[in-house]
Amino acid sequence: MTGLLALGILGFSAPAPQAQDDDIRPLIEIWAEEPTRIFEAHGINLNEFRFIARPVIIFADSPNDPNFRHQMELLAERPEDLAERDVIVITDTDPANPSALRLELRPRGFMLVLIDKEGGVALRKPQPWDLRELTRSIDKSPLRQQEIEDRR
Repeated sequence: MTGLLALGILGFSAPAPQAQDDDIRPLIEIWAEEPTRIFEAHGINLNEFRFIARPVIIFADSPNDPNFRHQMELLAERPEDLAERDVIVITDTDPANPSALRLELRPRGFMLVLIDKEGGVALRKPQPWDLRELTRSIDKSPLRQQEIEDRR
C-alpha cells in the first residue's frame, strides 16, 4: 500500500502482511498485540473475529480515492477509541483483484462496512463517516452495552 497508510503517519501501524514465513501466527493474535494496525482484506476470514472484534472494512477503487483517504484520516484521529471498542480496521482498495470480503459485501466504489461481533453487517456507508458517529453507532449495540456494564 502506498501513500499515507504506508508511511504510518495517520496514527495507525502499516498494513500487516497476512502470510509471510517469519510470521504465520493467526491474524487475531497479531491484531491482539497491535490493535491499531491496518490489515489488508486478502486472506481474511471474518469468522475468526466472531465475538472477539468488530471489523470495520473500508473499500475503495484505489488507495488514492479522496473518500478513502479522508476516511483513513478520520479513523486516525483517535485510534485508541477504536481499539477500546475492539475494532479491527481492514482495507480493500484493489477491485481488479477482489478479496473474498469484496465479493461477499459487493461495494461500489467507496464503502465503509461495520461488522458486529456476532458477524452481521451493522452498518454500510457510501461516504466517509466521522469517528464520533462510528463509535456512537457501536456504543448503541446491545453487546457493546453489555461490555460497558461488565467493565464497571
